[in-house]
Amino acid sequence: ESILSRIRSFDYSQKNAVLVPAAALGVGGMLVYWLRSRHKIKTIEMGNGWWGSGERPLKGKEDESIRPFKIETSDKEIEDLHRRLEQARYAPPLEGAAFHYGFNSSYLRKVVAYWRNQFDWRKQVEVLNKYPHFQTTIEGIDIHFIHVKPSYVPHGRAVQPLLMVHGWPGSFYEFYKIIPLLTEPAEHGLNEGDVVFEVICPSIPGYGFSEAPHQKGFDTIATARIFHKLMNRLGFKQYYLQGGDWGSRITTNMAQMLPQSVKGLHLNLIFIRRQGLRRMISVMLGAYVPWLVGLTREDVQRTYPFIQKNIYELLRESGYLHIQATKPDTAGCGLNDSPVGLAAYILEKFSTWTDKSFLHKDDGGLESKYSLDELLTNVMIYWVTSSIVSSMRFYKENISKDPGLTADARVGVYVPTGIAAFPQELVHTPHAWAKDVFKNIITYSYMPRGGHFAAFEEPKLLAQDIMHFVRKVEQL
Repeated sequence: ESILSRIRSFDYSQKNAVLVPAAALGVGGMLVYWLRSRHKIKTIEMGNGWWGSGERPLKGKEDESIRPFKIETSDKEIEDLHRRLEQARYAPPLEGAAFHYGFNSSYLRKVVAYWRNQFDWRKQVEVLNKYPHFQTTIEGIDIHFIHVKPSYVPHGRAVQPLLMVHGWPGSFYEFYKIIPLLTEPAEHGLNEGDVVFEVICPSIPGYGFSEAPHQKGFDTIATARIFHKLMNRLGFKQYYLQGGDWGSRITTNMAQMLPQSVKGLHLNLIFIRRQGLRRMISVMLGAYVPWLVGLTREDVQRTYPFIQKNIYELLRESGYLHIQATKPDTAGCGLNDSPVGLAAYILEKFSTWTDKSFLHKDDGGLESKYSLDELLTNVMIYWVTSSIVSSMRFYKENISKDPGLTADARVGVYVPTGIAAFPQELVHTPHAWAKDVFKNIITYSYMPRGGHFAAFEEPKLLAQDIMHFVRKVEQL
C-alpha cells in the first residue's frame, strides 16, 4: 500500500507539473491576444470594383498602361459655346440683392460678355497642358491625372510623392498655382528645409477628364481604392496625401484603408460625423469656459455664436447639397445644356465659399481673389467634358446613406495628420474635436486668411503648411 500511494502521488505531481504551466500559458496567451486586439488598428476593407459599362469581362487582364494625354479643343467646340453664350436669357435681379439670392444676374452679364469676347480658351488649353497629363484604366474607367516632378533635386534631398485631390465644384486646375511651390520650392522663396515633392493630381472619376462611372454606388471609398491603385501603378509604396472638400474625405478614406502606405495626411477641411453627449457638452460650455473643454480663444471666435455659424450659415450655403444628394440629374440636365447656367451655379460657390462677407457685394467679390480667366478655365473643364451631372451624382452616392452605417464611420485615422484651419472655411473644427477621429495629429495650424479653395486662393500659405507638416513627420 505504501508503494502504491507513492506511485499515485508521483502521478498526481507529474500531472500538475504539466497542467499548471499549460493553463498559465493558455491564460497568458489569451491576455496577450486581448491586449493586442485592443490596439489593433481597424481599417476599411479595400475590396474591388467595376465601374465600366456593362458586366465586368470574365477573361482578360485590365490594360494597366499609363498613356500620355493632351487636352485639345476645336473651332466647332468654341463656335458652339459662343452661340449658346449669345442666346442666353437673363432675369433681372432684385434691387440691392447683391449675392443674397445667388449669383447676381447684372454681374453675370459682365462675366458672360468677357467669356464671349475676351476669354481665350485656346490659350488656356496651352496653360492646362504645361504640366504632363496622363490617363490609365482602373476598374473599367479611364482615370486622368497630372504628374509633375521637380526639374532639379539638390544633393541629399529626398523627393516625397504627394497625391493632391480636389473637390466640387473644383478640378485638378485648382492646384496649378501650388504645384511649382512644392516641386521647385527654392525658386519661390520656400527653401527653408529639405522637403521637395513630386505631385500627382488626379481628377475624381466623373469630374473633368476622368471617365464617369457607369454603375451606381461610386462613393469616396471606391475613389480611395482607385487612387491607391493609381499610386501603386506609378511605382509608389508610400506617399503623402492632401485634400480639401471631397478630396479631404477621399484621402481620409485612403488613410483608413491602407495606413501602411500613407506616410502622412494633410487636410484643409475635415469631416467629423461622430456626435454625442460629449460633443454637446463641449458646444454648451465652450462659449463660457472653453479651457474646460479644450477649446482655444481662436476656436471660440470661429465657432460662436454656434447657431449662426454652424446651422444658419451652413444651411444658407448648402441648398445645392440637398438637390445633388437626392435628384442630381434633374438640375444637372439644365446646367449641362447652358454654359451661362453652369457658370452661375459654379462661380457662386467661389464667391461665398471664399469669403462669407462677399454675399454683400454686387460682384460677389470674385475678382478680388481670382481672375476671370482662372474662374472660367475651371468652368470650361466641366463644360467641354459634359461632367457636371456625373460630378453632382457623387453627392447622392455618398450622402443618401445613413452616415453611421458607412464602412468608414467607426474607423479612426492613425496615420500622422496635419490640419490647416482656414478662417473662411464653411465650418471650423477645433483640434479638441478633430482628435476624436484623427488620433495622430502632428500639426494643427490656424491659418491667418483664406477660405474653402485654399490651394487656388492662398497657394503659398498652404504650401508652407504642407512643408511644415512633412518636415515634422520626416523627423519622427
